[in-house]
Amino acid sequence: MKKAQLIGYGIAGVSALVAVFGMSKIMSRPQQTVVQTEVVDAVQVLVARADIGLGEVTSDSSFRWQDWPKAAVSPAFITKSARPHAMREMTGGIARSPVLAGEPVTPTKLIQAGKGGVLAAILPPGMRAISTKISDFTAAGRMILPNDHVDVILTQRKRGKGGGEEHVADTMFRNVRVLAIGQQIEVKEGKKNADGTTATLELTPSQAESLALANSMGEISLALRSVADLAAGQGPLSAEPRNRESGNSVKILRYGVKGRAYGLN
Repeated sequence: MKKAQLIGYGIAGVSALVAVFGMSKIMSRPQQTVVQTEVVDAVQVLVARADIGLGEVTSDSSFRWQDWPKAAVSPAFITKSARPHAMREMTGGIARSPVLAGEPVTPTKLIQAGKGGVLAAILPPGMRAISTKISDFTAAGRMILPNDHVDVILTQRKRGKGGGEEHVADTMFRNVRVLAIGQQIEVKEGKKNADGTTATLELTPSQAESLALANSMGEISLALRSVADLAAGQGPLSAEPRNRESGNSVKILRYGVKGRAYGLN
């Protein structure tokens, strides 16, 4: 082999080595990723710093300001630009419904201090809260909890046609919301029953009058309803239509047959 050829082969081999080394350096170099960030127009919204339970009294540490996309801000939200002192203004308020950590706070979820107690805060407009005595026998073994729905049953003694007495029971109202058992208005985590000798129910004004009268006529029992039976947004229902006559006596018709008379208004 000629000397010139050897020199050419040598130069080619060195060039190949240099090319391989250069490519390995390029491949080992960390890749730079370019991330395009979109600037979002945000405003600061008042949110709950931690979970706020039903009926809980708030403090200034219950809230914080959080950036929120301007396009997603509801008119009900409290913004720092509109109400810079909202934290102080909301201190001492009572939660009308549970508020989760990070959830925007709205005026409808809190009632301001001095404008009513806890029960008045969670009671819907136009409704009344009225209590009735309960026991293990009349409240499903005390397994009824706040926010459960029940049927209200009246049991009383009536004089029969033959002059003797008989016990009769009739459902007065259906789908009634239980506001509280004793002084408990919220179910604690893991708690399966509630202690108390009274149940506070949510009724319309006329139904509250009827229950007050029924409490003096006999024994009130609460029948627990299944969650699957509840219709969304449906309030307490009277068990059946009543035909009013003179005085406060009401005769009930079932399947066209005249039933018992009750002194319910």
